[in-house]
Amino acid sequence: MGKRTVAPYGSWKSPIDIDLVARSPSGWIGQLYVDDGRLYALRNYTEQGGRGAVARIYDDGRSEDITPPSHYVSTRVYEYGGACFVVKDGTAYFSNVPDDRLYRRLPGQEPEPITAAGPMRYADLILDERRNRLIGIREDHSPEGEPRHTIAAVQLDGDECGTVLFDQADMVAFPSLSEDGTKLAWIGWNHPHMPFFSSSLWAADVREDGSLTNVQEIISGQDESVTDPRWSPDGILYFCTDRNNWWNLHRWVDGRIENVCPAEAELGNPYWNVGLRMYRFLSPTRVVGAQNKLGSWEVVLIDTEAGQYEVLPTPFTFIIRLELMGEDLYLVAASPTMPRTLVKLNLKSGEYDVINRSVQYPIDDGYISGGEHISFPTENGLVAYGYYHPPKNPDYEAPTGELPPLMVNAHGGPTGSHKNALDMGVQFYTSRGFAVFDLNYGGSAGYGREFRKRLNGQWGVVDVDDAVNSARHLVEQGLADPERTIIRGGSAGGFTTFATLAFKDYFKAGSSLFGISDVEVFHQETHKFESRYCDTLVGPYPERRDLYHERSAMSKVDRIDVPLIIFQGSEDKVVPPNQSQFVANALKERGVPVVYFEFAGEGHGFRKFENIVTLGQAELAFFGKIFGFQPADDLPELEITNFPQNDE
Repeated sequence: MGKRTVAPYGSWKSPIDIDLVARSPSGWIGQLYVDDGRLYALRNYTEQGGRGAVARIYDDGRSEDITPPSHYVSTRVYEYGGACFVVKDGTAYFSNVPDDRLYRRLPGQEPEPITAAGPMRYADLILDERRNRLIGIREDHSPEGEPRHTIAAVQLDGDECGTVLFDQADMVAFPSLSEDGTKLAWIGWNHPHMPFFSSSLWAADVREDGSLTNVQEIISGQDESVTDPRWSPDGILYFCTDRNNWWNLHRWVDGRIENVCPAEAELGNPYWNVGLRMYRFLSPTRVVGAQNKLGSWEVVLIDTEAGQYEVLPTPFTFIIRLELMGEDLYLVAASPTMPRTLVKLNLKSGEYDVINRSVQYPIDDGYISGGEHISFPTENGLVAYGYYHPPKNPDYEAPTGELPPLMVNAHGGPTGSHKNALDMGVQFYTSRGFAVFDLNYGGSAGYGREFRKRLNGQWGVVDVDDAVNSARHLVEQGLADPERTIIRGGSAGGFTTFATLAFKDYFKAGSSLFGISDVEVFHQETHKFESRYCDTLVGPYPERRDLYHERSAMSKVDRIDVPLIIFQGSEDKVVPPNQSQFVANALKERGVPVVYFEFAGEGHGFRKFENIVTLGQAELAFFGKIFGFQPADDLPELEITNFPQNDE
């Protein structure tokens, strides 16, 4: 290795440019599906505005879209979307945005609609071959007020809007049909609950005409979360529930609920995206799945009769999707040094082959800063967690005595989590000389139900305290410059960003992506899925309206006196633009340095390549101006309202 160049943190030149980050989105593959020995995936193309396509995936890495560019395969159910297609004998059935109709695409032909244009949206489709139909979630926007969610069936050869099978819950998820087509299971939940705190398990017999009979609520879900029901090959209903603190695999046998394999690990995810299923049956008594053990994922083989599991050694620490074909398990997985990658893992040999990567350009490992999972002390004698990424670039070193700027990333949800996985957005900063801490504050998933409940009634308190305490811990360890600390986050992480800057005097700058600033307005304006979430996170409304005001950054916006950069989508239905505009306008009026970007046509999360590039360039330029370093990148000039340099 040659002699390193001495240069200030933040000014290092890196091969990980913002174009590379924009071309490696986390949603690169949105769904996997197997049909007749063939693997299909939902491919998302950032450079085409985030357009989705159903693609046939080959083991040699080739992919072939089977839906044309004229159609955008996706779903807007629950606004976050997710699973939206199935394939049978090479024919794809899929949801199309923006018209929300279901389409059928026969091999070699143009797609044809099978549902009528109108107020219906569809997701989490499964095939009922016995009755020549699809079963899935139907979201009906025709009634006044909130949309109506049901389990519905749609005939494959055309059906105006389908037939409702179940409508006895405010929201539904995970329809699952037994192999012989005689039994159906699903999940339901009601306001004010969220599915990752309280959901019910339902099952029914399916008559030959397709209607349901003997409908049963097996678990009422008063104080447990049920997820991912599936029928075993011999007709036993399995599912995950957190009644013992962890989302473990359970089954329903002879009217009894049994924990198949107790473990301090989670074979499930919080329900934010439709159709995330984390296990498959190899036989009536063998299950393969992916479980989260204190923030790190592993492949497990479960013997349901012995009640034991074994870990299949792999280098993967994060697994987001899986599909089974014989003894081969297809995974979208990652590790601290490997980006999200589609791999084929042979369950007999344990060997795996890389099929495709989200990052197509190889980056030398010398520029990759692997995350270290650490715990740190926080309020009330508790601990919280996260992944610390130190600055790393083999070509540079900092001047003697200089400490790096620190970026604390608050994840969304807030019932989400940061993953033990290579994130090119993080590496963009660490390779330029930043330290980055991916914070898993109290309330994050992956650490059990009790940790997940820590945020209940305490949103804007626990997450804020954990953000400050994480930065303070790293500063005390000599790992960060206390005068160059940044709080950053999107959605609920943007709420934590706004609240931390308003309620605490610690961070020196902030960056918010579609963040919440007024909890009461959010409660009144957001979509159905989250419309009562704040009853759990803050308190019942309007009875505790005082708390809604107290926890909102806008109530103390006059205390935000550090520079802030804000990004927002104009078409965001989850966190409407006024939430960001409130703060930007208030800071402009008070003379606080602020930058506001509103991206036309973007919703909750940015999909367009050019907008992701703009975001990365603007953020880096912003931090450079605020903290007084010159980035090595050729960046567009950035105007910061109320920043002294702009007035010279």
